[in-house]
Amino acid sequence: MKKELDLTQEWDKTFPKSEKVNHRKVTFRNRYGITLAADLYEPKEAAGKLAALAVCGPFGAVKEQAAGLYAQTMAERGFLTIAFDPSFTGESGGIQRYMASPDINTEDFQAAVDFLSVQDHADPERIGIIGICGWGGIALNAAALDTRIKATVTSTMYDMTRVNAKGYFDAEDSADIRYEKKKALNAQRILDYKSGSYAPGGGVADPLPEGAPFYVKDYHDYYKTRRGYHARSLNSNSGWNVTGCMSFMNQPILQYTNEIRSAVLIIHGEKAHSCYFSKDAYADMVKDNPYADNKELMLIPGAVHTDLYDRLDVIPFDKMEEFFHRAME
Repeated sequence: MKKELDLTQEWDKTFPKSEKVNHRKVTFRNRYGITLAADLYEPKEAAGKLAALAVCGPFGAVKEQAAGLYAQTMAERGFLTIAFDPSFTGESGGIQRYMASPDINTEDFQAAVDFLSVQDHADPERIGIIGICGWGGIALNAAALDTRIKATVTSTMYDMTRVNAKGYFDAEDSADIRYEKKKALNAQRILDYKSGSYAPGGGVADPLPEGAPFYVKDYHDYYKTRRGYHARSLNSNSGWNVTGCMSFMNQPILQYTNEIRSAVLIIHGEKAHSCYFSKDAYADMVKDNPYADNKELMLIPGAVHTDLYDRLDVIPFDKMEEFFHRAME
């Protein structure tokens, strides 16, 4: 039975509404019975069966931010699209709130493919996905698992399992450091159990601490300003629970990407602090992969991480449109 969600009907996105597309709220369930909320965008001049795209990310964001901008823009270009909130976040269901899971979040993408496959105006043989930031890594995991996904785009990708296990730039890649992290997380579990609630980890720092690294300033400039703030966004507010991403520490999600047969386009800003995730993921994906010819790494000169969240002059939508049409023809 589908659980009804309380969905906001007014336009509350961080980007203006397009007059070229029709928009409506939809819901669908994943195989764990969690009901997910999504915005569906459809070209007003749509005719026949359309190629369809499911979009999610960034990690800790909501569909009213970057994912919705991507979905609406690709709908303007002739695709049927949805931008969805992951389980436990935004307007989607799932208890406990503000938790993340390598397994369930991969399933969220697959559930989106389920939904798109049965839509009247969607061609089930032409379904692709777009993952932004931490959802880029999850998108690659979904592409390695789901043979229905014909093409995948990752944008400004994070491998959340790598950054949780090894820290930024792999600076904490040691068994001793991981052990201390696990001790702290398990101690927090006891505190949460005793209190009957889960402690929030805190979103993007505000105000910015003195001497904050550039990537923290980059996130602040998006999530904590009028540019990208949203009331339901974890990163804009109190963040994931302290233990919310615990399982990412020892469940690597990119293990089988070199077995992906479908087309993949990995996009990243050349100056982004996170660019190493995409470079390494691409190298691992094509290594010993007999289906490497339809894989591509695209670096955007001068672009930083959040430029690919919302800058229409930076995000290569022309390239994405061409890629999806070619890969799903």
